[in-house]
Amino acid sequence: MANNFFAKLQQGLSKTRDNIAKGFDNVFSGFSSIDEDFYEELEETLIMADIGVNATSRVMDELRKQVKEKRISDPNACRQLLNQILRDQMSTDEHAYDFEDKKTIIFVIGVNGVGKTTSVGKLASIFKNKGKKVLIAAADTYRAAATEQLQEWAKRADTPIITGKEGADPASVIYDAASAFKARGCDILIVDTAGRLHNKKNLMEELAKMNRIIDKELPGIWRENFIVLDGTTGQNAIMQAREFGEAAQLTGIVLTKLDGTAKGGIAVAIVSELNIPVKYVGVGEGIDDLERFNSDEFVDALM
Repeated sequence: MANNFFAKLQQGLSKTRDNIAKGFDNVFSGFSSIDEDFYEELEETLIMADIGVNATSRVMDELRKQVKEKRISDPNACRQLLNQILRDQMSTDEHAYDFEDKKTIIFVIGVNGVGKTTSVGKLASIFKNKGKKVLIAAADTYRAAATEQLQEWAKRADTPIITGKEGADPASVIYDAASAFKARGCDILIVDTAGRLHNKKNLMEELAKMNRIIDKELPGIWRENFIVLDGTTGQNAIMQAREFGEAAQLTGIVLTKLDGTAKGGIAVAIVSELNIPVKYVGVGEGIDDLERFNSDEFVDALM
């Protein structure tokens, strides 16, 4: 499964790789020594790969430091060094997935159209396949057909779902879901939240209200707030994460649609800019096309 996913990831990042490979080849093989021109050219190539100005600056600072410490003079030797620096920047904490083995509630947030609802279904499938008892709550009650769409994904994941009427208060769905979670002895509750950011204050109030219900009904339960970002939107994804990050304490990123973008380097920029780990990555439309993020595989596929 992992090898199959790596193959999908490689294929999914092919547009990004094709976009930047020539640039890297020109830099690493086009210079006979490591000088300021070499660094400037490499910096420009990283920025063109959508890795972003801030992330690129950090990468370049670390590269210069290591080149000096290791007394490297061959530009070609910098390729592996760059590869390792990117892996280190992207690596997830060893406790990043501890929540999978705790009683946990996951709020899934993000704007409409990024693959939020499909990601809820795919996450449910991942946890169910690990032997967890999963429940989904359809708390995006404002968007027409959002509940129907989620019901279809819950069916594919073979996971029960708690729903409310269209336009109902999302908090009422959370209350029903919390009651069902306790009664059925569930392990993980995944909540699909409203995908709009027309008013940050409203969103904060809505999330706070849902969290108060959780505090009362499921005291001590572990919390995760995942933001779903569309890899094809590039720098716009960072802006979305910043906005939502002001309304909720984000604990992880689900990065979708990497199979359709020439901007795969945006994952590096997101982690660097926001200091939030990418926890899951999607490379397709199928129920199994979402998997834990692996920095080594990602950088290998990227480079």
